[in-house]
Amino acid sequence: MLTMANVNDIRVYYFNQGKSLSEIHRKTGFDYKTIRKYLKQEDFNLKPVVKRKVASKLSPYYEVIDKWLQGDKDAHRKQRHTAKRVHERLVQEFPEFDASYRTVATYFRYRYDQIWQEQGFIPLSHPGGEAQVDFGKTEYYENGRKISGSHLVLSFPSSNAGYVLLFPGESGECMLEGLRLIFEHIGGVPRKIWFDNASSIVTKIHGNGMRSCTELFLRFKNHYNFEASFCNPASGNEKGSVENKVGYLRRNMFVPVPEFNDLETFNQRLLKRCDEDHQRPHYEKKQQISELFKEERTLLLPLPKVKFEVCKYVSAKADACGKIRLESSRIYSTSPSLAGSNVTVKLTANNVFILDKDMKEVVMHKRLYGNQYESICWLPYLKQLSRKPGALKYTPVYKMLPVNLQKHLQTVNKRDCGRILKTLAELTDTHGFEIAIEATGKAFERGVKDPDSIIATFNRINSIDMNLKPVGLPEDVPAIPPVSYNASEYDAFFKGGDK
Repeated sequence: MLTMANVNDIRVYYFNQGKSLSEIHRKTGFDYKTIRKYLKQEDFNLKPVVKRKVASKLSPYYEVIDKWLQGDKDAHRKQRHTAKRVHERLVQEFPEFDASYRTVATYFRYRYDQIWQEQGFIPLSHPGGEAQVDFGKTEYYENGRKISGSHLVLSFPSSNAGYVLLFPGESGECMLEGLRLIFEHIGGVPRKIWFDNASSIVTKIHGNGMRSCTELFLRFKNHYNFEASFCNPASGNEKGSVENKVGYLRRNMFVPVPEFNDLETFNQRLLKRCDEDHQRPHYEKKQQISELFKEERTLLLPLPKVKFEVCKYVSAKADACGKIRLESSRIYSTSPSLAGSNVTVKLTANNVFILDKDMKEVVMHKRLYGNQYESICWLPYLKQLSRKPGALKYTPVYKMLPVNLQKHLQTVNKRDCGRILKTLAELTDTHGFEIAIEATGKAFERGVKDPDSIIATFNRINSIDMNLKPVGLPEDVPAIPPVSYNASEYDAFFKGGDK
């Protein structure tokens, strides 16, 4: 086949310069038949050449290969077919198969692109009143302790408004508690919210695209009456607004790493800072985000009259030490009196409440996240053991106590052991177990073991001013007469003589 430049030369020689076929043949060296062909050609539109995609030997196996590739959509990305694996399976499963690997690889690439293009990105339109939600990883310091937590973001694509809150984890309770706080802050509820498929709210994705969700999520959704939509698995582009907002808010709200004493108070400030952040122009619409969101608020659903409590109740059985296990690896203490019994547990985003059979609170824990795996509340144990100190060594609780405390308690009698445990319980109730144990250990090191000395040691360690009020005398007690510093008068006073 001649190049278009060669064809052009032939036609210029003939139509523009009037040369004969023989002259053109001598000048170009092309065959007469070829010259006549291009002189007669009338259509010079560019026609794409359709390349043959596969060899005929593979055609009987098209449907088989297509089925395998379609099935890969539901498989983990590291467990999908490669061209090599397709060829191997064809050889193994079809004895008559004799196509080459190259033939299979060519068809594989052709069909692979077609099948996965069905997952291509489609720009989504989000009318006002819709929102997207997602988590992002964030570190912070609370009371000096570093926490690898997360920030929850609710983004409104139409106005580009966004709100963020910090949480120690990404549980379903954290997500819904954050949404509740944002709803109350903005005074309304988005009509439609886009979620990903987090296991904290989605328990199963069915073949028809439907989702089975947790009971807590469904209760929350119906309470606030919004429509829930879920993205396709591994399709973060479907909620691109919140994906971008997660990074934006991390850079602008959490740099440097935040430090605070109370997470709840910090989150209240965060919501106000988000309001202030809206005082900037929209990246496309050029209006202030605050003005756009003011208009969007009119499209929100009203808040329900009844406040929603984000919590769930689960049952657990306490072991011989009165400890329970939640979420497979988190251990919480209950009370010695509940050892071996079933208890009801109330879970919120931040706390774990242990309830007795009358649904009254026995003990409360901070909920464990990240690399925290055990929480022991010593107060119920210490109170009960202070009443029965003789049983201490024969209970599983004894081995749970710090070793130094075990050694010291072995050196005292039963009565003093009970008094020490009672003092420990009182200090634990007001100041925490760690501080109480430290004070007790210091007192024992000084050779004192009575409760008053332990409390005095505690006050000294923590620099607590006793702030004792002066003792006043009753009104009927006569005043002491003034005494001079004259020695003779002093002697006379004791002898009963005149002053």
